[in-house]
Amino acid sequence: MADASSQLILDALSRAAADPAGLPLYGTKTAPGLFPANATAKQAAQRCKDDQFLSVVRTETQGKKSHEICALTEKGLTYLMSEASPKQVLEQMVRALDGHKSHLADLAARTRQMQVGLDAFQATATKLMQSTGKSSAGDLYAAWANKAPAKNDSAAPEPTTAILTALTQWQAHDTTEDCPLPELFRRSQPAADMSIGQFHDALRKLYDQSRVYLHPWTGPLSELPEPPYALLVGHEIAYYGSIRK
Repeated sequence: MADASSQLILDALSRAAADPAGLPLYGTKTAPGLFPANATAKQAAQRCKDDQFLSVVRTETQGKKSHEICALTEKGLTYLMSEASPKQVLEQMVRALDGHKSHLADLAARTRQMQVGLDAFQATATKLMQSTGKSSAGDLYAAWANKAPAKNDSAAPEPTTAILTALTQWQAHDTTEDCPLPELFRRSQPAADMSIGQFHDALRKLYDQSRVYLHPWTGPLSELPEPPYALLVGHEIAYYGSIRK
């Protein structure tokens, strides 16, 4: 097992053993994979698929690219145990387990922070309702809406229009990478004068109208840059956008 291809295979199978749910066959800028994206690694990856050491459990689409998510097979595990040190495989699995625990702890901490924010919001809303004599949040919102001045639509484009314009400009300069949502907000916010909440509402509207793609963050949650701009879509955290043509 001295050649580079064989070592790549052992490394990939060890990583697959440590993450039974599956990992991308090839790594990207934001997510680790089983193999690097070079010619030697691609040959090794194809061998793993041909020899049924790895199986494709699903595919994930990001922009115009589809990524195969692969998991270790029983045949792959047998091969790994015959060629690699069991101690090394176990150490890899322990490191992966520690990483999963860290991600879960981070997610739990974020959930607690959100709950604290929701509790504070509810307390403030209750005080406001008591001070205005309103019996429900709906009544309070209705009172605010009736008093709010009408917005001059001619002064700024709709958020959806600003977002589509920003995405068009982004893709005109970089057709290979999807636009991160924080960058998309910074490019579209000045034109539409919108909040992050309005930005998210406009993105959902465009997504429901099949006018944009929203692509998920596939890396660890603890490494997510600028989390407030991410958007929960179904069971995935969307972090990139592109125009749907």
